[in-house]
Amino acid sequence: MLTRRSFIKTSGLALVSLGCAPLFLERIAAGETGKRRKILVIVFQRGAADGLNIVVPFGEKAYYALRPTLDIPTPSSGEEKAALHLDGFFGLHPSLQPLLEVYKAGHLAVVHAAGSPDNTRSHFDAQDYMESGTPGLKSTRDGWLNRYLQAKPDPQATPFRAVGLTVSTPRTLQGRAAAVAMGSIADFDLKAGAQTELAKSVFASMYSSASSSMLRNTGKETFEALEFLKKANPDQYQPGEGVNYPRGPLGNSLRQIAQLIKSDVGLEVAFAEAGGWDHHANEGGTQGQLAQRLTDFSQSLAAFYKDMGDRMDDIVVLTMSEFGRTARENGNRGTDHGHANVMFAIGGPVKGGMVYGRWPGLAQEQLYEGRDLALTTDFRDVLGEVLVRHLQLKDPAPVFPNYTLRTGKRPGLL
Repeated sequence: MLTRRSFIKTSGLALVSLGCAPLFLERIAAGETGKRRKILVIVFQRGAADGLNIVVPFGEKAYYALRPTLDIPTPSSGEEKAALHLDGFFGLHPSLQPLLEVYKAGHLAVVHAAGSPDNTRSHFDAQDYMESGTPGLKSTRDGWLNRYLQAKPDPQATPFRAVGLTVSTPRTLQGRAAAVAMGSIADFDLKAGAQTELAKSVFASMYSSASSSMLRNTGKETFEALEFLKKANPDQYQPGEGVNYPRGPLGNSLRQIAQLIKSDVGLEVAFAEAGGWDHHANEGGTQGQLAQRLTDFSQSLAAFYKDMGDRMDDIVVLTMSEFGRTARENGNRGTDHGHANVMFAIGGPVKGGMVYGRWPGLAQEQLYEGRDLALTTDFRDVLGEVLVRHLQLKDPAPVFPNYTLRTGKRPGLL
């Protein structure tokens, strides 16, 4: 027997809490969704990226003592592959070369020694805390980005105001506000092999006959969302001249976010993720596993930046990871679960070309619990600044409950 649950599970569609937007088809017909809006894109590096080798503190002598086989040479070393000079103390990993130009243009800011204040070393818990925006509190039911949507309701919003380029709705976007998840734009449809039209008919019948008005509305809004995306026809999209997205998951996700932005479907917040950052063994320094991940990471972000052109004036991209890695390399030429990490902010509104945050040092007495980079910037202060200064949220308090966002704690990167 075909049920609503089994139908949705096999349809290739992940649609959550669309809410009531019955007029969006009329709005797109009137061209109202084509208005330029402020956009936030979140990129989550799952697996705990090694911030100390992503943005290298080459001016810190202790760094080279702690990492005898994983260290990245100083820019003045004369090595073919060395840290890319930023400010005399920090340098980018050489695999981040595509982002150096963005940094020099003043549109990439680095926030070092940033992250969650919770001391868990569990990937699952740390990701949950960062995506919920409530470190140490497991009972939070919604994500911080969904609470933003709740705190700033938009009666003119389309079903694509908030999109996760993920197979299922990311923790960050879970909650009462409207959010859509799609593994890919091409899969955002009701799929049932050769019997698609029959399946749609069955699906419509299921929801139209539902006793719950909420279920009836969900079915109606699902079809409206499908028609909306088809009407925008993002398949016509082509990247800008000279833009080449990597074919990996992150490149594909950012390419499709670019499609949605250029198709003017009303996108305001988007979420993408990149896995593969958990390098306990054979991490590598200038070459190896981390270098390969960073090549894909930087090429994907640089392609999106170039593709958006002057639209980047209205876009901010934030990158984050659940926690960093140990300051000292382990016996397997890798690094273990650490504490503070590094965040990137990219976009036209960003005051880039700078490394923000107070550097805590890597001497033994300066390390967190004697092993990790200490945290000096709470990730919520970075997110809060972007919500207030970029997305123009008047009161961020509901987004980060039990945490006071003070102007003086913001990095000042916008």
